[in-house]
Amino acid sequence: MTDWQHQLVAVLAVAGWLAVLSAAAVLVRRRWNGELAQAQREWSRKLVHIGTGLVIPMAWGLGIDRGVALPAAALVTVLAALNHRTRLLPAVEDVGRHSYGTVAYGASITLLLWWFWPDQPAPVAAGVLVMALGDGLAGLLGPLWPSPSWKVLGQRRSVAGTAVMGLASVTVLGILSATVGGPGPGAVVAMAAAATLLEQVALVGVDNLTVPLGVAWLWQRLG
Repeated sequence: MTDWQHQLVAVLAVAGWLAVLSAAAVLVRRRWNGELAQAQREWSRKLVHIGTGLVIPMAWGLGIDRGVALPAAALVTVLAALNHRTRLLPAVEDVGRHSYGTVAYGASITLLLWWFWPDQPAPVAAGVLVMALGDGLAGLLGPLWPSPSWKVLGQRRSVAGTAVMGLASVTVLGILSATVGGPGPGAVVAMAAAATLLEQVALVGVDNLTVPLGVAWLWQRLG
C-alpha cells in the first residue's frame, strides 16, 4: 500500500468514526428530547465531546500525517463554528447556557496539532484525552450525584463533578505515561490537579481551550 493510499484509508476510518458518533448523538437527542432535565439533555453533546477526543489516539495509531491532520482539524473547527450559529446539528450544541465550548475544543485540538504533530503526539493525546474523558465524564456523572456545589464566574461546579474530573485525569495521564513513557507519578498527579483547577473556570466554554493546552504544556515541561 502506497503512502497516499494509507492516508486515505486512515482518513476514511476517522471520518467513519465521526459519522457514527454524529448519528449516535442525533439518536440520543431524539430519544430523550423533552423528557429529561437539562443535565441529561446534554448527553448527546457529551457523547460527541468524548468521542471526538478519541480521534487523537486513532490518528496516532493510524499514522496520519500533519498535512492531513492539521487541515482536517481546522475544517472541523470551522464547521463547529458554523453549527454554533446555525444549529444545523443541535445535538452538538444542546446546552442550556451561552457557550463556545465546541468551537474552543476544535481550536485547541488544531493548535496542539500545529505545535506538536506528528513528532510529539503524546502531549496532544494527553491534553485532548484529559479534556475529552475528564471533562466529559464530569459533565455526565456530576449532575447525577447530589453533592455540595458552588459557582465560578456564574458556572456551577460540584464536589462530584470535580472529583470525577480529577480521577479521570489521573487515570488517563497515568495510563498514557505508562504506555508511551512520560512524566512520573508525582508529575501525573500535579498535571491532573492543574487540569481540575483549570476546568473550574468554564465561562463561555473557555475550559475547552485552557485544559488541553495547559495539560499539553505541562506534559512537555514535566516529562
